[in-house]
Amino acid sequence: MSGSLVLLVIILISAIPVIAVYIWYRLAKYQFSLIWFLFALLAGAAAFFPALFLQNLLNFSISAGGRLDLFYQFFVRIASTEEMSRLLMLFIFFFASGRIAKESARTFGTERFSSWGTIRKGAAGGLVAGLGFALLETSIYGASNASVLLLRAVTAAPLHAACGSRVGVAAVMFRSNPFQAFIRLLTAIAIHGIYNFMAALPGFPSLMAVLIALSAVASSILTIRSSWNNEESPQSGS
Repeated sequence: MSGSLVLLVIILISAIPVIAVYIWYRLAKYQFSLIWFLFALLAGAAAFFPALFLQNLLNFSISAGGRLDLFYQFFVRIASTEEMSRLLMLFIFFFASGRIAKESARTFGTERFSSWGTIRKGAAGGLVAGLGFALLETSIYGASNASVLLLRAVTAAPLHAACGSRVGVAAVMFRSNPFQAFIRLLTAIAIHGIYNFMAALPGFPSLMAVLIALSAVASSILTIRSSWNNEESPQSGS
């Protein structure tokens, strides 16, 4: 099998969760167009690079392999940098999409493009951004070790989607309710850090990482569904 074909297979396997979520959004008739889906995906993938920079910058030990060092590595160096980078990119994404929505309303007399000021769209956009991060990360890991592809597709992708959904809500709530936004961010970091810790343990505890990722993404899905049903109305025009 040629190198280009292997790369294509890796990308396709990594994209399975992305395709599944897009189909879900379309079947549920959420007002989430393909172009916005792709931009949210791109915002999440872009978060990989500042996270990588920060992780390299913070790549040192603080207690010679002790418990404090494990906390630092899993919760600070990995989880915090990835969630903060995701938050930054989602700020940019939501700000840009909000400006486009306002311009479309001014130009066409109606809001043709989705605005992003609500919890429902923060959660939905953040979930997609999380998948964008996972898609790039899984592709890179898979290129060096193809055996981890399917495992990451069923663990890392849901984990990043769940954390991304919470960070997405934090991004849209930051100005109106900074305390709640901060709590959402801390929750994402905590879930991510606990997942990292469980995934590093051998044997049965690794199953706990899978359960954490799946339960966290299930919670995010319920949040998206309930908030969309509660906030959406025929007069919203979003």
